Parts: sequence; C-alpha cells; structure tokens
Amino acid sequence: MRSCMYWDAKFVKPLSDYRIYIEIEDGRQGIFDMKPYLEHGIFRELKDEHYFNQVDIFFGAITWPHEQDIAPETLIEEMVQVENIPNNVLHSDGNSAALHHRQ
Repeated sequence: MRSCMYWDAKFVKPLSDYRIYIEIEDGRQGIFDMKPYLEHGIFRELKDEHYFNQVDIFFGAITWPHEQDIAPETLIEEMVQVENIPNNVLHSDGNSAALHHRQ
C-alpha cells in the first residue's frame, strides 16, 4: 500500500470556467485554472464540460478517465491558494459533479 505524500491531492471538485478546487494533504487548498492547458495535446478533451467534470484523484494525483493528469509540482506552483472557500461554491454551484476524495 502506498503512503500519502505531503503534496498528494486529497480532495477535488470541478468548478465553472474550467477550474478545479483542490485540497492537498499538507493542508493547502486552492483553485487551479485548466484553461491555459486546454489547447495542448491530450488536454483538448477537457474542453468537453461533461468530461472535465469527471476529474478525480488517483494515487494522490488529479486525473481524468483517459489518463490526463496534472503533475503535483505544477498543481502546487500554479494553484491560487485560498484560506476558506464559501460552502456554496463547493455544494450549490449548479454543477452536478460530485466531490472527489483520495482513493
């Protein structure tokens, strides 16, 4: 069994405008904007909103079903850290996507 690393994602939630809310094992939380990546290679598929909303966590990494992922160092370096995110952003943004916790 793999042990958790301090940079592993433990929670992810897709947000509007191709952003994702993430919580890291070390307690950091933030919002990562995927828009800059959507025109590049394998990430083009994420432009499909239904597919984008299938974001999940696999072994601490943010991933999608067809193996797109975000390197932990990129995620941590580029996410905009937030202290608190309003509950309504996570639970009632009109998006039917589920909250995802680390597997």
